[in-house]
Amino acid sequence: MSNREIQLVERPVGAPTHEHINIAETERPEPKQGEVLVKLLYVSVDPYMRGRMSDAKSYVAPFQLNEPMEGGVVAEVVESKSEALASGDIVTGMLPWQEFTTADPTTLRKIDPSLGPVTTSLGILGMPGLTAYFGLMDIGQPKQGETLVVSGAAGAVGSAVVQIGKIEGCHVVGIAGSDEKLAYLKDELGVDEVINYKTDDVPARLDEACPNGIDIYFDNVGGEISDAVYPRLNKFARISQCGAISTYNTPNAQGPRMQSHLIKASALVKGFTVGDYQDRFSEGFQYLSQKLQEGRLTYEETIIEGFENVPDAFFGLFEGTNLGKQLVKVAEPSHS
Repeated sequence: MSNREIQLVERPVGAPTHEHINIAETERPEPKQGEVLVKLLYVSVDPYMRGRMSDAKSYVAPFQLNEPMEGGVVAEVVESKSEALASGDIVTGMLPWQEFTTADPTTLRKIDPSLGPVTTSLGILGMPGLTAYFGLMDIGQPKQGETLVVSGAAGAVGSAVVQIGKIEGCHVVGIAGSDEKLAYLKDELGVDEVINYKTDDVPARLDEACPNGIDIYFDNVGGEISDAVYPRLNKFARISQCGAISTYNTPNAQGPRMQSHLIKASALVKGFTVGDYQDRFSEGFQYLSQKLQEGRLTYEETIIEGFENVPDAFFGLFEGTNLGKQLVKVAEPSHS
């Protein structure tokens, strides 16, 4: 009845490494009345988790030292002491990184397998898809013929944004860091123009790819890429500030100032997290699931196996090793 959990044991100052994380052996918990015991099947690793490793004020509480980290998971109910869920049910929720853990059923959502593979609840039909939908549709407010630029375009959120942008009639420019990712964006997702920020002259390529300027910027990256975008903003441009992964491990990084560009363009920039739209999740879920069923949305997943490989999957996010959603497969379901 052993159990393993992934703990944060030291807060990183720069890039997180194995010295900051420990995999500990613990006892498998027993569910109390009204609870369920679940077995992790898939673990989602996401860039925002880097912020939770720091003991600083943010939109979500920091991870506690010597306690299990947590995030979005797909799990199987293996024992139920609640009428809400039965043994064998597949669920999703925010749970500790433990191979087995107990949970209140009200914090879990049973997955409907008819909508797609269970992993989509952590990707296109989960937090990344909803983030893409609300960040683009509510803040970006795309209009037919407008130019949309997306940084981190081949990631879980970015790859959904570029597709929604095409559905809404935009000229879409995707920025990513490898030829493989650029081919995926252009050949499979139908992105109009692609830029490799590692090998291309980004300002020059933006001029070529956006001859009519930039109306919407969906920013997952920040840093030098954003510095190149701001001077090319059109009047009344909208910037959806979703992430800044380029600076997560260098919190005091400095760069060109953007204020004059925002003033000249009368541009709107709004930072957000998907939790801001919690009361509208059903709206986003309906849009995403409908487009997925119609074949107008697709997705890519990078899956590695083994609970012990969760840290490496997380570290890889900052190197851009993943295409689409990064997941770790922990186990097979006990029930078919």
